[in-house]
Amino acid sequence: MDRVALHGLKARGHHGVFPKEREEGQTFVVDLVLGLDIRPAAAHDDLTKTVHYGIVAEEVVAVVQGEPVDLIETLAERIAQVCLKHDVVQEAEVRVHKPDAPITVPFDDVTITIIRSRA
Repeated sequence: MDRVALHGLKARGHHGVFPKEREEGQTFVVDLVLGLDIRPAAAHDDLTKTVHYGIVAEEVVAVVQGEPVDLIETLAERIAQVCLKHDVVQEAEVRVHKPDAPITVPFDDVTITIIRSRA
């Protein structure tokens, strides 16, 4: 399976279990690796035979900016389902970063990574 990757998609969302997270929001960063067969697109030099990563990026940002959820696990699941709505995408690896998570000790990042497929 071939891979199309998008790294560092940034959007502001209001996800989290604490009232401050819901009220003020924070930046979330999303990395995607989409599994698909790009041979038909490459053979015909045809965008309609692959995934349009610009559209996927817009859809992912819309999910992050959309309805708040408590858990980034839920956010990752929603993003994966959006990716799998594209017929050519057979698998989606989604990593959601929450660099401003409300943790009381020094840290660089919090991430959740899921892999979902049609099978």
